[in-house]
Amino acid sequence: MPSKQSIDLSINTDMARSILTGFIHSETSRVGFSRVVLGLSGGIDSALACYLAAEALGPENVLAIRNPYRDSSPESLEHAQLVIDDLGVQTKTIEITSMVDPMFAMIPDMDKRRRGNAMARARMIVWYDQSVEFKALVCGTGNKTEILLGYSTIFGDSASAFNPNGDLYKTQVRQLAEEMGVPQPIMDKAPSADLWEGQTDENELGFTYEDVDKLLYLLIDRRYTPDECEAAGFSRKFVEEVIERVRRNHFKRVMPPIAKLSNRTVGYDFLYLRDWGT
Repeated sequence: MPSKQSIDLSINTDMARSILTGFIHSETSRVGFSRVVLGLSGGIDSALACYLAAEALGPENVLAIRNPYRDSSPESLEHAQLVIDDLGVQTKTIEITSMVDPMFAMIPDMDKRRRGNAMARARMIVWYDQSVEFKALVCGTGNKTEILLGYSTIFGDSASAFNPNGDLYKTQVRQLAEEMGVPQPIMDKAPSADLWEGQTDENELGFTYEDVDKLLYLLIDRRYTPDECEAAGFSRKFVEEVIERVRRNHFKRVMPPIAKLSNRTVGYDFLYLRDWGT
């Protein structure tokens, strides 16, 4: 049984790069598209997705959208611009302030989380609108850690046609981002959704990505029991907290369940394109 200290989440970055660029190309082309739109936040996840998409489809076929709010960090815009300049992708900056401020004014007691969710969904509206004009699919950017923990806004930043990052833990995103040449200022800064001033992922979660990635690897990939995770060096409280997060947020990882009445129900019996003559 490995100890917490000996868990190695290293990946073969060359292989991952080849698989993920191939995935982006196949997922767009098989449904008749050749372009993608993605939200470029200035963080490492969206930067990696942008690099992968530009390599898979060509930078002219990638539209990177920046969606600042009036008090978003100027640094985020600057870091997103580093990616845009390096890759030469197409870009638009569409501020969401005028979209969400009327809602905030109507509901003045909204807390930070509710406001953050509203901003994430406003950005999603922009991406999908722009995908129509650009004749593109929306490319997701969330990583495996966020998806498992439910650290995303359903029908907000989690919304996409496909996601090349979704099977990479956050620490693995960093490995591949470094391999692909994501600018160093993005690599060096603390991960943040930039939904309010001073917000960072790890402060909000209450633990580091390094620790939770190792635990999730044991729980999900290796199917360890809570007792085995504790024996590997993780505190029981931490193990139980993470298990509860994964369990509680499962609804974010699946399509809405449909009540079954017929012999062939979408999501149960009718699952794949091959079921419809392809």
